[in-house]
Amino acid sequence: MKGQKNNTNSTPLAERFRPRNFDEYVGQEHLSAEGRLFRKTVEDGSLGSCIFWGPPGCGKTSLAHVVANVTKKPFVSFSAVLQGVKDVREIVDEAEASVRAGGPNIILFIDEIHRFNKAQQDALLPHVERGTITLIGATTENPSFEVIGALLSRCQVYVLNALDDDDIAKIIRTVISDKERGLADLDVNLEDDAFQFLVNISNGDVRTALNALELSCAGVRPDKEGKRNINIDLIKEAVSTRKIAYDKGGEEHYNLISALHKSLRGSDPQAGLYWLGRMIEGGADPLYIARRLIRFASEDVGLSDPNALVQAIAVKDAVHFLGFPECNTALAQCVVYLATAPKSNSIYMAVKSVERTVQDTRNEPVPLNIRNAPTKLMENLGYGDGYKYDHDSENKFSGQEFLPERLRSKKFYRPGDYGFEKEIKKRMDYWSKLKSLEKEST
Repeated sequence: MKGQKNNTNSTPLAERFRPRNFDEYVGQEHLSAEGRLFRKTVEDGSLGSCIFWGPPGCGKTSLAHVVANVTKKPFVSFSAVLQGVKDVREIVDEAEASVRAGGPNIILFIDEIHRFNKAQQDALLPHVERGTITLIGATTENPSFEVIGALLSRCQVYVLNALDDDDIAKIIRTVISDKERGLADLDVNLEDDAFQFLVNISNGDVRTALNALELSCAGVRPDKEGKRNINIDLIKEAVSTRKIAYDKGGEEHYNLISALHKSLRGSDPQAGLYWLGRMIEGGADPLYIARRLIRFASEDVGLSDPNALVQAIAVKDAVHFLGFPECNTALAQCVVYLATAPKSNSIYMAVKSVERTVQDTRNEPVPLNIRNAPTKLMENLGYGDGYKYDHDSENKFSGQEFLPERLRSKKFYRPGDYGFEKEIKKRMDYWSKLKSLEKEST
């Protein structure tokens, strides 16, 4: 029986249930919907070499199979992890023979193309350029960083998004009811809370959902009526841990730290805690997070709250002392403190201003009056001549100049109007007034 064949089929459910055409393909409507440019180019046979970029389980490989089925071109699937340039040459030889005989070129699908090194990617260039092969690369990494420029310029990049919950739910329902390639002959009864949990736990990755569903079906016996009842506990057992979308060395790492930093800058502790949690659960190095919080404390809070840097340094020590996971509360405490602190980038802007001045102007000599004079020769040359010891001056302030003469009009640090910087501004205004009075009296 067809159902018995399904039950014993060694091909994983996620693999055998791949869509065969656009009507069966779920998600990525910006590419697959009727009338979309991508779909039109596939259906009229004009699709050129391209790269599908998106997270795991979003349908990159399935979309490549749909392209092959619709165009009816020979399709060769290739793994950048398991195969190399030698295998590519063999495929290209077949493609060239096909073209010479008046046949179509070959669609070469390379999964995880970012795993190819520069030399391997270079080997593809002439064949893509001549049209001997139509290359479809799939990658979870940003192709701007992982694919060489020459190859990238010859390919159209299509961005695929993580499937939303409605897409995942639709696929699960279709799989359960499908007799040909799905689980209909198993008479699966997926309880409502188990269904919702399965959708949530997939995190936009349909492969995760189908693998868990298939394992759950294999782990339960039919009841007297022949139904396989799948409850939430069974689904939880099939999926031991939720897959967190995070790559310690990839783009998502930088996306998440950017989200954390910008949430703190925007004084949103709720968002800050969420992005911190995403990084922690994804396995980010807590010391890396602590370093970024220290940077934030000086870049975005600065002297509007001098205690922010003290708090961030304390968290670094807590991470060292406690380790993970005990340090997570210290990190969260610092995130909330920084998010709710008054903000100022005055120090950051001052540093940038100094950098530009140092780079764009000559290296001015240190004024003689503030040079040290440890030898008689240096004293005779005027080193330290005219220096006023501020502690001997009224108000402990001499009002003398310390910048080189050409730079005395420069204002690198401009205090903000919030937090402790209001006090700093008062002090600077006070000293500026004293300096003006000193000049008037001389």
